[in-house]
Amino acid sequence: MLAARLRARCPSAQVVGAARADGFDIAFDKIGQDGSAKATLVAAAGQAVPGALFHLDDAELAILDQIEGLGRGYDRQQISLRQGGQAADALTYIAPPEHCRAGILPFDWYLGLVLAGAYERPLPPVWIQRLRAIATAPDPEANRPRQLEARALLNACPPEWRHADLATRRALRDMRMRRDWPATV
Repeated sequence: MLAARLRARCPSAQVVGAARADGFDIAFDKIGQDGSAKATLVAAAGQAVPGALFHLDDAELAILDQIEGLGRGYDRQQISLRQGGQAADALTYIAPPEHCRAGILPFDWYLGLVLAGAYERPLPPVWIQRLRAIATAPDPEANRPRQLEARALLNACPPEWRHADLATRRALRDMRMRRDWPATV
């Protein structure tokens, strides 16, 4: 949802506006190419996921397919949205069940990008709270190109949008609460 991230990949991307995917929920259980959890929509009667609708040139769709992993974890699907009170069709990437696994965590920088996009739109506060409550894991590969790209994008965002900072503070707080953690740290 973070416009700067999409534009870095597809320069023609333009925000059309806020949108809602009725009949879906969001799950962070898609197995990413790096082994961490990525977001996907899942069918869920009576639920709705708020987000954003973007327009991009058809010529850039193949680039986005490659980046998102079309055929390697995500399928591109056309879904119906509500945008500005009107029905709209859009393409999105949805993980098929064989590419999902419960219990895996997104990297902190990945969820940071999702949250920054949620703040940028802005999504309803209840959704931002829901996203902020998702557990994350630190990326064990400090120089992973996607992590470096994400951190650069997040550093350009307002500080309150940066989930990675919050995740670090939570981890330190949790460590301090352990009995074997030195009180002076």
